[in-house]
Amino acid sequence: MPVILGIESSCDDTSASVCVDGVILSNVIANQSIHEAYGGVVPELASRVHQQNIVPAVQQALLNAKVNKNDIDAVAFTRGPGLLGSLLVGVSFAKAFALAQNAPLVEINHMQAHILAHFIGDHKPVFPFLCLTVSGGHTQIVLVKDYFEMEIIGQTLDDAAGEAMDKTSKILGLPYPGGPLIDKYARQGNPDAYKFPEPQIPGFDFSFSGLKTSILYFIRDNVARNPDFISENMADICASVEKRIATILLNKFERAAKEYGIKQLALAGGVSANTGLRLGLQALCEKNGWESFIPAMQYCTDNAAMIAIAGYYKYLKGEFAGQEIAPMARMIF
Repeated sequence: MPVILGIESSCDDTSASVCVDGVILSNVIANQSIHEAYGGVVPELASRVHQQNIVPAVQQALLNAKVNKNDIDAVAFTRGPGLLGSLLVGVSFAKAFALAQNAPLVEINHMQAHILAHFIGDHKPVFPFLCLTVSGGHTQIVLVKDYFEMEIIGQTLDDAAGEAMDKTSKILGLPYPGGPLIDKYARQGNPDAYKFPEPQIPGFDFSFSGLKTSILYFIRDNVARNPDFISENMADICASVEKRIATILLNKFERAAKEYGIKQLALAGGVSANTGLRLGLQALCEKNGWESFIPAMQYCTDNAAMIAIAGYYKYLKGEFAGQEIAPMARMIF
């Protein structure tokens, strides 16, 4: 009955989780409000706040799980991808904790962990399945053959879908983080009010740079004619942008599922918390007679529970890391 401590510090959320025999007993997330004043994550500030948050987060995770630090069988941590300074805090803490407890280290790829978040709880996909992984820095369609046998069959050629939402929120003058606010306004708007282009990219790859430019020019031109255009039409703008981003993602996802003959489709990553995208995937699967899998909201954004569950499956395989391991800002499967 292995007890795994999970550590996540890839961006601006410090998180710790305890997993016992494949069951998540705690998942503590310490957010960083300091970045709101800057309209985005400031890497240096993020790493400093991680240093303040990581010990209390781990202590609280152990308390919530009613687990003593001496019971930890392994320490799983995010090695990458992410902000190097933020990763360094998590990796350093994991190495020190593991050394003090004489426990092995388990390195985890952050993007693989997002996918493995689907194995938290009872509703789990069966291999092979397709996963649409969407975050601020990544947009991927992944063929998942086993817990750690994954193949990227499509990805963004430039900007990620989450970045397109963040850019839109800035253009609209929304405070950081803008993604949840776009979601909130979109629920009140007409998704067919405005039309934005869909990039014609071959295969299963994506592109969002052109869409960002299109949204920028659309807002610029309409504000020039009516200075109150944004405030008067905020809900419709957000709903229309959200719909276009969702259709770009889901159209490719549907094509990939049909070509690979996969009937189990999963959604992962921070943007999987978006209501429009979640509803869109469910509707897509209902139309085709497929099964959809979407993690609980707390496991969509960056969290240590997904690191702990990934660490559990790696622990079972006996795949451990040494004390010489270092973080990697860029890291692929």
